[in-house]
Amino acid sequence: MTNSQRTVPTIGNISIGPLLLTSGELLEEVSLRYEISGPEGAPFILVCHALTGNQHTIGNDKNPGWWSGLIGESMYVDTEAFQVLTFNVLGGCHGSTGPTTIHNKTNAPYRSHFPDITVRDMVHAQHKALTTMGIHHLAAVMGGSLGGMQVMEWGLLYPDKMDKLIVLASTPVFTDYGIAYNHIAETSIKQDPAWKNGQYESNHSLKGLEIARMIGMVTYRSATLFNQRFDRKGNQLKYDVSSYLDHQGKKLTERFDANSYLALLRAMNDHDIGKDRGGWEVAARSMKPPLLAISYDRDLIFEPSFMKQFVSEVANGSYFHVDTEFGHDGFLTEFNKWGPVVEHFLNN
Repeated sequence: MTNSQRTVPTIGNISIGPLLLTSGELLEEVSLRYEISGPEGAPFILVCHALTGNQHTIGNDKNPGWWSGLIGESMYVDTEAFQVLTFNVLGGCHGSTGPTTIHNKTNAPYRSHFPDITVRDMVHAQHKALTTMGIHHLAAVMGGSLGGMQVMEWGLLYPDKMDKLIVLASTPVFTDYGIAYNHIAETSIKQDPAWKNGQYESNHSLKGLEIARMIGMVTYRSATLFNQRFDRKGNQLKYDVSSYLDHQGKKLTERFDANSYLALLRAMNDHDIGKDRGGWEVAARSMKPPLLAISYDRDLIFEPSFMKQFVSEVANGSYFHVDTEFGHDGFLTEFNKWGPVVEHFLNN
């Protein structure tokens, strides 16, 4: 197989040097881990991942990526027609610079001393990485949840760098309701005796991180789905829904760093496309590229009505609503319901 065919995703690391953050603090050495798939020479689509996602959008047969049912050969986002690129976000814990990175001055991980970052910082880092890689234009930028926040900032910070924007399950401002849930999650982590001000001995020892994940899982999916799936099975000592949440909590501690989790929660809390731009409505009206926004029924955190209101302010915006019982997690499943809409938008 030649590299030009690239039927198996390529994993790599790109160093971008120093990055000046919106806070004014300088990260001296920044690198981003990435996955890329598709034929060389084809147009690029940049995919931005959600809170606990990573660069493995497509993955492989043994370890499928988190959007493997949407993106791939002859799929809705066709990797025979496009090159699809995903970076592990700045502040993440899957190879990009973040709290688990060794600080070159202390020779120890940043941990809780990693500086506060914003969604705009994430986008600036990705733009710098693309430039370093020699990629100067994108057919589209797409993402859901935290990824959707990045897409909006891409459209405002670098409007001439892409042809189209696709925002899924995300709003122009992260609401107080979302911040409230994030506060509960952050409190559960920081009140854990094993937290030790972010200098914990083992990520696996943090029961607070497990609880934070349980909180998230309840908000990501709908009451209807929970009730149908578990149907009060089990007993008062251990209901099946309780076992499910316990499992999800432990699973996260095995693959995600608590300091990264908090860094990304704070970035989500800060998200407001209207900040320093005269309000979100003004920012939305200034968006140039055609934008497709997709909302999902029963999404507690990113309300469909707010997404629809946002699109109404975008000059070249289109909106599609998905009837689903998965709630917010609808953007990670039931691709047959909304994949064709993405495919049509990309190819027309």
